[in-house]
Amino acid sequence: MWASSTANALKISSASRTHLSYASSLSRCFSTVLDGLKYATSHEWVKHEGTVATIGISDHAQDHLGEVVFVDLPEPNGQAAKGSSFGAVESVKATSDIYSPISGEIVEVNSKLTETPGLINTSPYEDGWLIKVKPSNPSELDSLLSPKEYTKHCDEEDASH
Repeated sequence: MWASSTANALKISSASRTHLSYASSLSRCFSTVLDGLKYATSHEWVKHEGTVATIGISDHAQDHLGEVVFVDLPEPNGQAAKGSSFGAVESVKATSDIYSPISGEIVEVNSKLTETPGLINTSPYEDGWLIKVKPSNPSELDSLLSPKEYTKHCDEEDASH
Protein backbone atom coordinates (compact mmCIF):
# COMPACT_ATOMS: atom_id res chain seq x y z
CA MET A 1 0.00 0.00 0.00
CA TRP A 2 2.80 2.43 0.88
CA ALA A 3 4.51 1.68 -2.44
CA SER A 4 1.32 2.36 -4.35
CA SER A 5 0.68 5.65 -2.56
CA THR A 6 4.32 6.64 -3.03
CA ALA A 7 4.11 5.86 -6.74
CA ASN A 8 0.99 8.02 -6.96
CA ALA A 9 2.68 10.82 -5.03
CA LEU A 10 5.70 10.53 -7.29
CA LYS A 11 3.37 10.75 -10.31
CA ILE A 12 5.25 7.85 -11.85
CA SER A 13 2.46 5.16 -12.37
CA SER A 14 1.05 1.74 -14.49
CA ALA A 15 23.45 10.44 -20.14
CA SER A 16 26.49 10.21 -21.05
CA ARG A 17 28.94 10.15 -18.15
CA THR A 18 29.32 13.78 -17.33
CA HIS A 19 31.04 15.24 -14.35
CA LEU A 20 28.28 16.33 -12.02
CA SER A 21 28.83 17.39 -8.47
CA TYR A 22 26.71 16.40 -5.52
CA ALA A 23 24.46 19.11 -4.16
CA SER A 24 25.45 20.39 -0.77
CA SER A 25 22.22 19.21 0.80
CA LEU A 26 20.82 15.72 0.72
CA SER A 27 17.30 14.73 1.57
CA ARG A 28 16.47 13.06 4.84
CA CYS A 29 16.41 9.63 3.18
CA PHE A 30 19.92 10.21 1.81
CA SER A 31 18.86 10.25 -1.84
CA THR A 32 21.42 11.91 -4.05
CA VAL A 33 20.55 15.23 -5.66
CA LEU A 34 23.05 16.56 -8.20
CA ASP A 35 24.04 20.11 -9.03
CA GLY A 36 23.85 20.92 -12.74
CA LEU A 37 20.45 19.28 -13.14
CA LYS A 38 16.88 20.61 -13.01
CA TYR A 39 14.13 18.56 -11.37
CA ALA A 40 10.38 18.15 -11.82
CA THR A 41 8.08 17.75 -8.82
CA SER A 42 7.12 14.40 -10.38
CA HIS A 43 10.75 13.30 -9.73
CA GLU A 44 12.29 13.37 -13.18
CA TRP A 45 15.59 15.15 -13.78
CA VAL A 46 16.80 17.10 -16.82
CA LYS A 47 20.32 17.89 -17.93
CA HIS A 48 20.35 20.43 -20.76
CA GLU A 49 23.53 20.48 -22.84
CA GLY A 50 23.65 22.39 -26.12
CA THR A 51 20.60 21.47 -28.17
CA VAL A 52 19.75 18.27 -26.28
CA ALA A 53 18.24 17.58 -22.86
CA THR A 54 18.74 14.21 -21.17
CA ILE A 55 15.86 13.02 -18.95
CA GLY A 56 15.81 10.38 -16.23
CA ILE A 57 14.19 9.65 -12.90
CA SER A 58 15.79 10.90 -9.72
CA ASP A 59 17.58 8.84 -7.13
CA HIS A 60 14.73 9.70 -4.75
CA ALA A 61 12.16 8.21 -7.16
CA GLN A 62 14.11 5.03 -7.86
CA ASP A 63 14.66 4.56 -4.11
CA HIS A 64 10.90 4.70 -3.47
CA LEU A 65 10.12 2.45 -6.43
CA GLY A 66 12.48 -0.32 -5.36
CA GLU A 67 14.16 -2.76 -7.73
CA VAL A 68 13.31 -1.81 -11.34
CA VAL A 69 12.55 -4.92 -13.42
CA PHE A 70 11.17 -3.47 -16.68
CA VAL A 71 11.18 -0.15 -18.53
CA ASP A 72 8.77 0.81 -21.33
CA LEU A 73 10.19 3.68 -23.39
CA PRO A 74 8.98 5.42 -26.58
CA GLU A 75 10.54 5.13 -30.01
CA PRO A 76 13.04 7.78 -31.13
CA ASN A 77 11.68 10.59 -33.35
CA GLY A 78 8.44 10.76 -31.35
CA GLN A 79 7.32 13.75 -29.34
CA ALA A 80 7.46 14.36 -25.60
CA ALA A 81 4.96 16.81 -24.15
CA LYS A 82 5.55 18.57 -20.85
CA GLY A 83 3.50 16.88 -18.12
CA SER A 84 2.51 13.92 -20.31
CA SER A 85 3.55 10.31 -19.83
CA PHE A 86 6.20 9.04 -22.25
CA GLY A 87 6.81 5.61 -20.71
CA ALA A 88 6.61 3.45 -17.62
CA VAL A 89 8.88 1.85 -15.07
CA GLU A 90 7.92 -1.43 -13.46
CA SER A 91 9.48 -2.31 -10.14
CA VAL A 92 8.94 -5.10 -7.65
CA LYS A 93 6.58 -2.70 -5.83
CA ALA A 94 4.60 -0.93 -8.57
CA THR A 95 4.30 0.09 -12.21
CA SER A 96 4.66 3.83 -12.63
CA ASP A 97 4.22 6.24 -15.52
CA ILE A 98 7.12 8.55 -16.34
CA TYR A 99 6.21 12.16 -17.14
CA SER A 100 8.17 14.48 -19.38
CA PRO A 101 9.34 17.64 -17.63
CA ILE A 102 9.75 19.40 -21.00
CA SER A 103 8.37 19.25 -24.55
CA GLY A 104 10.34 18.31 -27.62
CA GLU A 105 11.41 15.71 -30.15
CA ILE A 106 12.76 12.46 -28.72
CA VAL A 107 16.15 12.08 -30.42
CA GLU A 108 17.50 9.09 -28.48
CA VAL A 109 16.26 6.36 -26.15
CA ASN A 110 18.48 4.46 -23.69
CA SER A 111 18.32 1.00 -25.28
CA LYS A 112 20.55 -0.44 -22.51
CA LEU A 113 17.51 -0.34 -20.21
CA THR A 114 15.77 -3.05 -22.26
CA GLU A 115 18.32 -5.62 -21.16
CA THR A 116 19.40 -4.02 -17.89
CA PRO A 117 16.53 -2.01 -16.34
CA GLY A 118 18.32 -2.07 -12.97
CA LEU A 119 20.66 0.66 -14.27
CA ILE A 120 17.97 3.04 -13.07
CA ASN A 121 18.65 1.82 -9.52
CA THR A 122 22.43 1.61 -9.70
CA SER A 123 23.12 4.70 -11.82
CA PRO A 124 20.02 6.93 -12.11
CA TYR A 125 22.00 10.00 -13.22
CA GLU A 126 24.47 8.37 -15.59
CA ASP A 127 23.86 4.93 -17.13
CA GLY A 128 20.16 4.87 -16.15
CA TRP A 129 19.02 7.91 -18.16
CA LEU A 130 15.79 7.37 -20.12
CA ILE A 131 15.50 9.63 -23.17
CA LYS A 132 17.19 12.55 -24.88
CA VAL A 133 15.00 15.33 -26.18
CA LYS A 134 15.57 18.31 -28.45
CA PRO A 135 13.52 20.91 -26.52
CA SER A 136 10.84 22.69 -28.53
CA ASN A 137 10.42 25.33 -25.82
CA PRO A 138 13.67 25.71 -23.84
CA SER A 139 12.00 28.23 -21.50
CA GLU A 140 10.14 25.26 -19.94
CA LEU A 141 13.44 24.47 -18.19
CA ASP A 142 12.99 27.66 -16.15
CA SER A 143 9.91 26.20 -14.44
CA LEU A 144 11.85 23.21 -13.06
CA LEU A 145 13.34 23.02 -9.57
CA SER A 146 16.95 23.67 -8.64
CA PRO A 147 18.74 20.94 -6.64
CA LYS A 148 18.10 22.86 -3.42
CA GLU A 149 14.41 23.36 -4.23
CA TYR A 150 14.06 19.69 -5.19
CA THR A 151 15.68 18.52 -1.95
CA LYS A 152 13.22 20.67 0.00
CA HIS A 153 10.33 19.27 -2.07
CA CYS A 154 11.43 15.67 -1.33
CA ASP A 155 11.83 16.37 2.39
CA GLU A 156 8.36 17.93 2.57
CA GLU A 157 6.81 15.10 0.55
CA ASP A 158 8.47 12.42 2.71
CA ALA A 159 7.35 14.18 5.89
CA SER A 160 3.73 14.15 4.70
CA HIS A 161 3.70 10.34 4.22
